[in-house]
Amino acid sequence: MSSPSDATAHDAHPHEHPSYVQHHFDTAAQQYDTAKLGMWVFIATEILMFGGLFVAYALMKAREPDVFIAGHHYLNKEMGALNTVVLLFSSLTAALAVRSSQLGKRNETSAWLVTTILCACVFLVVKYFEYSHKIEEGLLPGRYFGHPFFDMSAAPAFHEALPSRANMFFGLYFIMTGLHGLHVLIGMGILSWVLLRNIRGEFSAEYFTAVDLGALYWHLVDLVWIYLFPLLYLIG
Repeated sequence: MSSPSDATAHDAHPHEHPSYVQHHFDTAAQQYDTAKLGMWVFIATEILMFGGLFVAYALMKAREPDVFIAGHHYLNKEMGALNTVVLLFSSLTAALAVRSSQLGKRNETSAWLVTTILCACVFLVVKYFEYSHKIEEGLLPGRYFGHPFFDMSAAPAFHEALPSRANMFFGLYFIMTGLHGLHVLIGMGILSWVLLRNIRGEFSAEYFTAVDLGALYWHLVDLVWIYLFPLLYLIG
């Protein structure tokens, strides 16, 4: 039979945890492992979502390969390559942010997080110019294909070498790159939240879970683009 002193010691146990350890975890390591596992499960669902789009692209291209090959020549490979370099560099800076946080270097962590966010901004600016060109030329999905600025009364703005069925290619292009762009925006929001918490001094060499998970999400964003770039811009 436990004594009153034992009960008191048991009640006091949760208060022995560091402030960053939630009450339902026994140790900081257990909390970190659980959070990391949860992020990996989430990433798996994201891969399944993008995987469905990749399968749709493969099936549609298998039906009309000439249409997709013709359509991909109208994508700006230089802009796509630039964005690839930008995202690869941003993955490096995100990893460096995690490493700095593990070492307890708060200022360095903030610097690397800011650099990663700036890279995301560069990516979106490049994508803006790329989208603007597609809209001006009428390289759009669905019934707007061939009509610049969504003007249905305007004549097609491109030469006859591009078949009308190419609207399928550009439909998938806008869906896949647009969904990826949305993930870039979400990633910027997550990294900005992590940056704010780091500035407040919430992270240390003992606790850097949010930095690690934020960087892991950003690596997903980078990984998806690594597949999108060659599929859309190089292979067609």
